[in-house]
Amino acid sequence: MGSESNSTGWISALLLIPALVLIDAALTFENVWPTPAIRWTGELSVELAVAVLAMAIAAHVFGALRHHGLRWLAILGVILVIGHYADVTCQALFGRPINLYWDSRHLANVGAMFALVAHPWLTLVVVVAAVLIPLLTYFPLRWALGQIARAMVDTRLRLGLGAAAAVLIVLFFVLPTPEDYTTRPLQFAPPVSATYGRQVRLILDGVTGVAVRSLPPQPSMKSDLSRVHGADVLLVFVESYGASAWDHASAVRALSPVRDEFAAAVSDTGRSVISAFVESPTFGGGSWLAHISFLTGLEIRDDDSNMRLMTQQRDTILTTFRNSGYKTIAVMPGMSQPWPEGAFYGFTDIYDYFRLDYKGPSFGWWDVPDQYSLYKLDELAIAPQPHQPIFAFFPTVSTHAPFIPTPPYQPDWSRLASSKPFDDRALEASWDQTPDWLNLEPGYLQSIGYAFASFGGYLRHRPDRDLVMILIGDHQPPALVTGPGATWEVPVHVVASRPEILERLKQRGFRDGLTPQHPSLMKIPDLTRVMLDAFGN
Repeated sequence: MGSESNSTGWISALLLIPALVLIDAALTFENVWPTPAIRWTGELSVELAVAVLAMAIAAHVFGALRHHGLRWLAILGVILVIGHYADVTCQALFGRPINLYWDSRHLANVGAMFALVAHPWLTLVVVVAAVLIPLLTYFPLRWALGQIARAMVDTRLRLGLGAAAAVLIVLFFVLPTPEDYTTRPLQFAPPVSATYGRQVRLILDGVTGVAVRSLPPQPSMKSDLSRVHGADVLLVFVESYGASAWDHASAVRALSPVRDEFAAAVSDTGRSVISAFVESPTFGGGSWLAHISFLTGLEIRDDDSNMRLMTQQRDTILTTFRNSGYKTIAVMPGMSQPWPEGAFYGFTDIYDYFRLDYKGPSFGWWDVPDQYSLYKLDELAIAPQPHQPIFAFFPTVSTHAPFIPTPPYQPDWSRLASSKPFDDRALEASWDQTPDWLNLEPGYLQSIGYAFASFGGYLRHRPDRDLVMILIGDHQPPALVTGPGATWEVPVHVVASRPEILERLKQRGFRDGLTPQHPSLMKIPDLTRVMLDAFGN
């Protein structure tokens, strides 16, 4: 009988090793950047130590942990694992922490976009994985917890496990943080419970309004626009155009030809370009936060502040242009439903999906290519002579993730209005493109190249126009493209044939040419005031 008991004890002790490693790995894994895959780094989980100590105390006081208790512990483990995966994957793919309160509002749109542009088999894999992963996580955790509970029956193992867990908990609190050491035998992973605690705090703050600080007072939007008066002003927010498009050697090589062509288009049409970096209020998504920050001159970094601001009566940069006799137009090719934000901003006209009246083929999630949107804006508002000067706000869509299929550039702008704007071969080549979800950079660079081909092509299409074109990135692309630790900087280029405007901007740090220079000059909302000062007194 004693021999049998000893044998059982040895088996329990041996099974403890894989059980503890399994749970620890489940709570401390990291992403294999830039993919959804994961790896164990050997870090320790303080939550595992807390659970082991609690199980040791419970076994001593109440006896062996029963099946229903293990079941609930395993369910709690699944919740922790899923939350940990969402947190580390969001940072690996998008470059920012997850925020359930904000991000959950956009899950339906993101899911619909993914379902449209991804292969059906990939969509099926994602759906099946969403169903199976909780189950495939539960059963191994349930087994591992069972091994720990079984070991707690043995007094010696229970004392050893409890003591080791207590020591690890103490070490977690007394050892220096990773920034304070060069070598350290023990490395603890950030607690998963802290991630959930942060989410609960964000949700409570969002629901109660605590997270929304009092919005700052109205910045001055005064300018007589004397240096820009009579020129058409195009404010183009280039979706996902971030500093990585200039900082990565691969991006510089890939985009060099189209950048040279754009610079030549600027020079050949009697215009000049100056450039700089500015800091966006968002990263990897949330374009509207960059838009509202520039248009209002207020730094808006979250959806709550954005929505609260929309309820207020505020001047915007459009107010200044409208008061000076400009027609203010929003070019919104992706907008196929009412857009109440347009009234807040003060647009006098909105060219949405229906107004643009595109008759050609669609490309992935987006129906209207950016080149066509520029063409239609010109046809409706700029080409007619004489015409009321315009201030046009145009957020691009063709450079939106997943970036491909990218529309082909059409050198013959007159064909864009037809139902067959592209040659069959160019169209088929575009449609044959499929996103590589583990390597989005080639598609990203292709889409940025297409955008600048369109901008340069438009300059050549209308060389006689008195035009001020502001090209600004709304945010960096997702971390899948930028890599880890990227800045929040975005390029801004100003193209004009009015040297007095460009000189004023150069006094504020802009440089001649298309290449922006680090560091960033300012934040996007500060750029609003700088632009108004350059445009007039």
